[in-house]
Amino acid sequence: MNRRAFLSFTAAGLATLPAAKLLAGGHGRTGTFVGASDHVTTGTAEVAGNQVNLLADFTFDGAPDPKVALGKDGYDSSTLMGLLTSNEGASSYAIPAGIDPSEYNEVWIWCEKFNVPLGVAKLN
Repeated sequence: MNRRAFLSFTAAGLATLPAAKLLAGGHGRTGTFVGASDHVTTGTAEVAGNQVNLLADFTFDGAPDPKVALGKDGYDSSTLMGLLTSNEGASSYAIPAGIDPSEYNEVWIWCEKFNVPLGVAKLN
């Protein structure tokens, strides 16, 4: 490979780094989901800055009204970030203003309609 091709290839690779890093994780606190209430919830959650990322390995078996939230040794309804956008794969959710993510040690998938947990990831 000549120098010009190498530099072009390298620049193209660096331009895609932020998107790839978001999908792969690696820049925040992470945890692995465990299902709850007889639901199967698997994969990795990450809290990075003021957002929660569900990484590419995330899967959920489905339920009505699944929402994403934080918790500290238990679900905290004041941290609700909205409806789960997909039952599998990567997605991101903005942590509500005024919530300090460093004060929480869990990411929850919560069924607001029936007020039951669907999965929880304890953060490292």
